[in-house]
Amino acid sequence: MTYVLSSHTHTTDLAGEFATELGWWQILQRIRTLRQRYVTEPILRDRLEELPHQLAHPTVRPWGAIAWGDVHADQLIGIDCETFCATLLGTINTEAPIRGYTQSSRQYLERLYPAMARYVGGRVDESNKLVAIGLWEREEKRHTPALAKLYTILSGEKPDIVPHAARPYQPADDPRENLYRHGLHRVATEYGATCLYLWMMAYSTGALQAVLAELLIDEINHMTKFWGFGMWAYPDSSLVKIGQTLSRAMVRKLRDRTSQGSLLHTLRRMMDELAWERWSATQRLTLLYTFDQVIKPICAWNGTLTPTYLDALFGKPDEIGNAT
Repeated sequence: MTYVLSSHTHTTDLAGEFATELGWWQILQRIRTLRQRYVTEPILRDRLEELPHQLAHPTVRPWGAIAWGDVHADQLIGIDCETFCATLLGTINTEAPIRGYTQSSRQYLERLYPAMARYVGGRVDESNKLVAIGLWEREEKRHTPALAKLYTILSGEKPDIVPHAARPYQPADDPRENLYRHGLHRVATEYGATCLYLWMMAYSTGALQAVLAELLIDEINHMTKFWGFGMWAYPDSSLVKIGQTLSRAMVRKLRDRTSQGSLLHTLRRMMDELAWERWSATQRLTLLYTFDQVIKPICAWNGTLTPTYLDALFGKPDEIGNAT
């Protein structure tokens, strides 16, 4: 495998073989190849079927060896370093408040599903002090340092990190419906991160691409577990119900900016964070294409998540909901 870039050579990387002068069609092909490598029904099924064991015996997924000394700015393809670093900085600011994300999710979950609450947010003592870190946080907290190191290598400067404030827990009269809304938001953000890292891999190669692959695998892993668990906890969920819930959340957000909820607001904020205004029309369209490519196998896999299958994995909802 070679990573020496030249306008006269072909190179092979995690997205397959490509000519180092990339056009629109070649970027789309790289996105398809990466999707076929990392987001498939068998992979999604495997990631979900691991969850019962992880609830009982949480174990951090090890990263492969990272050749940091081999990361170079000339491993960017089809995108300039300034734009890529601006996107990196927005990603860092979004990833950084992981403790806020995990503790918010723990609070939504702990009353109904304490085992899953421990998976995402660990355990707190009687004074609400965190005494054990959840597996989700242990895996996700690797992302900010890795992204910051990439930024420094590519730009020659340390990132000026200004973390986005995580939305705090908002209690409600109906904790089950409250958790459903929060869960949709959490799955959507994990899906968005999956698509973004896959997109960034399409515009990179070599050791740089390999680092992004580890982040991508983490996001796919977590997205899949949250999605599948949600389908088990809410067997009456459907695309229609999801659409209605998200629509109501968007309307609420327009009326009340203190509400927990809008994916529309989240999308707008993320586009600002990721320096969307710097992106070319091609780069914007290829990200939209990535969203489309990734959702297709997820929808196909979602069709296999029958109540019988999910109950065989997790038991009846009451069993895990009442676990201590």
